[in-house]
Amino acid sequence: MARQTGSTNDYQHYFGKEHDLVRKSVKELVKKEILPNIDEWEEKGAFPKELYKMAGELGILGTGYPEELGGTPGDIFLKVVVGEELMRSTSGGLVAGLGSLDIAIPPIIRKGTGEQKERFVRPVIAGDRIAALGITEPGGGSDVANIKTTAVRQGDHYLVNGSKTFITSGVRADQLTCAVRTGSEDAHGISLLVIESGTPGYSTSPPMKKTGWWASDTAEIYFDNVKVPVENLIGEENQGFYYIMDNFQSERLQLCVMANMTARIALEEAMKHAKERQAFGKPLTGFQVTRHKLAEMATLVEVSQEFTYRIAAKIDAGINQIKEISMAKNFACQVSDRITYDAVQIFGGYGYVRESVVERLYRDNRILSIGGGTTEIMKEIISKLM
Repeated sequence: MARQTGSTNDYQHYFGKEHDLVRKSVKELVKKEILPNIDEWEEKGAFPKELYKMAGELGILGTGYPEELGGTPGDIFLKVVVGEELMRSTSGGLVAGLGSLDIAIPPIIRKGTGEQKERFVRPVIAGDRIAALGITEPGGGSDVANIKTTAVRQGDHYLVNGSKTFITSGVRADQLTCAVRTGSEDAHGISLLVIESGTPGYSTSPPMKKTGWWASDTAEIYFDNVKVPVENLIGEENQGFYYIMDNFQSERLQLCVMANMTARIALEEAMKHAKERQAFGKPLTGFQVTRHKLAEMATLVEVSQEFTYRIAAKIDAGINQIKEISMAKNFACQVSDRITYDAVQIFGGYGYVRESVVERLYRDNRILSIGGGTTEIMKEIISKLM
């Protein structure tokens, strides 16, 4: 098969026919339903809920999940393909919002009961319900072991009080996979509950106004004596911290994909502009300084993407990659920082206005080194496992 330089098709040893079919399906959704509308949705600060149903019906939301729950099982690269092609929408916010199920339902699939999976997984995969993950708190940041939201058991239910913040899909989520304190004041006292948004005492802030990810709704969520049935407990009580840690490996891989695609699209836009933009009677590519900058950018993108793919392959093989995925996330984010900055620089003033794709990529990129564990947290993990 002919290799296409500069495209994700350079990596055919990771992808086969099944991946190509999924890629084609997502590509068509992006081309027909998303790209014609994305600028409007970005300015509006939201995309239509109907998009969840479209993605559900096409099997996109269920990629990588059990067939018995309506999903399309497969290897880890099926999920990579979905992330890459959705990023072609040029909107990290849309990808984060549409993909919030990917950080919300895995703990239910791994540790939940059959009844929980039918209630809280199947309709989400179908696009009929929206799922979000609630971990971060106003005073806690990345300190997961120190969460303050409490869940006190009273007979057949828990009484939940506290709040969560920076929750992707927080405004419109129908259900929240939520970290709560059910025991001691440390990592050993945390549990996961599924809390439904219609429950009395559950409320949200208006959508937060953010630097980037405009198309995703992000909110603070409040719990005021919210009664949650005991049957909504995921797995065992006081084991939630370990379920959360298990979840982080896949979330960080998804963020690597987002960072790599942010960088790749910015590079592609910069190359196109440099060939078309005239300065002093010749295109920008006529200047050695521009050509060398583009060469350096392309090298970084290739290295970061290959590193991510290699780690994904090891994760898929069942090899522990906690240290390596932390390295990959930091490296991918450093690369996307550099590439989006340089792309805007190549565009000049045009890179600073909203009509430019690189302007959006530059804004959206900033959250990637914060979400899913900050750069500093990644370094702590790496140093402890070295």
